[in-house]
Amino acid sequence: MSADAISCYHDLLASGTTLAGDSQSALEKAQQLRGLLFGTRPVCTVLRPRFLSPGQYRLLHDTVKLLLPAFQAIYDRALSDLSFRQQFRMLDWENELLAVDPGYRDPSPTSRFDTFFASESELLFTELNSETPAGAGYSDALAELFYGLPVFQEFQRRFRVFPIPAKPGVLHALTDSFKQWQGNTSDAPRIAILDWREVPTFSEFVLFYDYFKAMGIEARIVDPREVEYRDGKLLAGDYHITLIYKRVLISELIERGGMDHPVVQAVRERAVCMVNSFRCKILFKKASLAVLTDERNSALFTPEQQSAISRHIPWTRVVEERKTLVDGTEVDLVPWTSKNKDRLVLKPNDDYGGKGIVLGWLVDQRAWDEAIQTALALPFVVQQKVKLPAEAFPSFENNALHVLDRMLDTNPYVAFGAYMHGCLTRISTDPLVNVTAGGGSTVPTFLVEAR
Repeated sequence: MSADAISCYHDLLASGTTLAGDSQSALEKAQQLRGLLFGTRPVCTVLRPRFLSPGQYRLLHDTVKLLLPAFQAIYDRALSDLSFRQQFRMLDWENELLAVDPGYRDPSPTSRFDTFFASESELLFTELNSETPAGAGYSDALAELFYGLPVFQEFQRRFRVFPIPAKPGVLHALTDSFKQWQGNTSDAPRIAILDWREVPTFSEFVLFYDYFKAMGIEARIVDPREVEYRDGKLLAGDYHITLIYKRVLISELIERGGMDHPVVQAVRERAVCMVNSFRCKILFKKASLAVLTDERNSALFTPEQQSAISRHIPWTRVVEERKTLVDGTEVDLVPWTSKNKDRLVLKPNDDYGGKGIVLGWLVDQRAWDEAIQTALALPFVVQQKVKLPAEAFPSFENNALHVLDRMLDTNPYVAFGAYMHGCLTRISTDPLVNVTAGGGSTVPTFLVEAR
C-alpha cells in the first residue's frame, strides 16, 4: 500500500506540470511564515511526507504496547534496588535526585522511541528518549502545512491520508501529571517551556507556546538562567511557574547551575511540577536496553515480554570486562567486541543527537579499538547494528526534480509509559539518522490507504 502511494506521489511531481515547483515554493514560504526552522534552516527539505500503511501502524502501536511493561519493570526494580540500579551506570548526583518525588506516577509522562522498520514486518527499537523527546511540534505543524501543498491536494484524489498528531498527547501528559501533583486543589497550571534560549529547537517551543495558549493555558518560554526561587515560588520575573515542560537536559541544568539551581530547589520542595521528572534519567540511559536484553535479567519479564524483547530490541551490553551470551554462545565481551566491529555500534550511555556514536563498519580496526578503550573508561554501550531502511524522497532544486534515497527512522511518541500517541519521522543521507545529520530533515507522518 505505501509503495503504491509513494509511486503515485512521485508520478504527480514528475508529470511535467508546474506541480513540483509550485509545491516547493509553497513549502518554503509556509515554513518561513510558521517559523519551522532548526536553527536557521527549514525543518523539512523534501516534498513528500512519510506514508505508513495500516499494517505498519498496527505493528508499531502493538509493539510499543508490548514493550512498555518491560521498561516499567526495570524502572521499578532500579528505583527500589540500588544494586540492580548499578546496571544503568547512574552518576552519584543522578542517584541523589532520584529521591525527589515528582508528585505523579510515571517517571516519563511523555517519551519517544527511536525505531527502524528493517522490513514491512521487522521493527527494531534502538533507543528510548525518556527525558526530552523533541519534534512533536514540528511534526504536527508540518502535517498541517502539507495539506496546503498543490501536490498533496492532487494526491488525495487517489489516496486517503490521516495525520498522527503528537501535541495533544504531550499536553495531556503535562496537565494530567499536574493534576496528580497538585492533589485536591484545582488551580490552572502556569507553564514554563524550559530550555536555553540559544538552542536550535527554540522555534518548536514557540509552536508549543502557541498551542498551549490556543488551549486556554497560560505559558511562557523560559531560560533556566532567568528563574529564581523565592518565598516558596519559582519565578521568571513576575511570572509564577507551577508547571515546567522540561526541554532542558538535566545534565546540562546541573552542569551549568549546580544542585542548588532554583529549579532543583523548587522541585525538591514541591513548589513546582516538572515533566519529565529527575527519575526519567533511569530509562534515558542507553544501558536500559542492555538491562532488557541481558540474560542475567530475563527472569524479570513474562514470556510474552521476553519474546518481544528478543524480536524488537537489538542485542545491547554495557561495555565492561565480563562474559556474556551472544546468540546463545558465551563470549568474552571486550575481545569479542573488538573482533566484530562490522556488526556493532558504540554509544555513550547518556547523550543525544548522535554525539559520540561510533559505527564499527565505518572505521578501521585501530580507531575501533581506541573507541573500545574510551568506552571502558566511560559508560558506553555496544549494540548490534540494525539494517537501516531507505526510501526515495523528492525535492525540487534549480528548476529540476531530484529524487534521492534517504535513510529513515520511525519514532513513536508515548504517553504515560502506556501507549503510542503520535509519530515522528526523520530522514537522512547519513547513517546517523537525526535532524542534525547530513541531509537531515523531519517529514510529517501520515497513515495512507487507497480511496
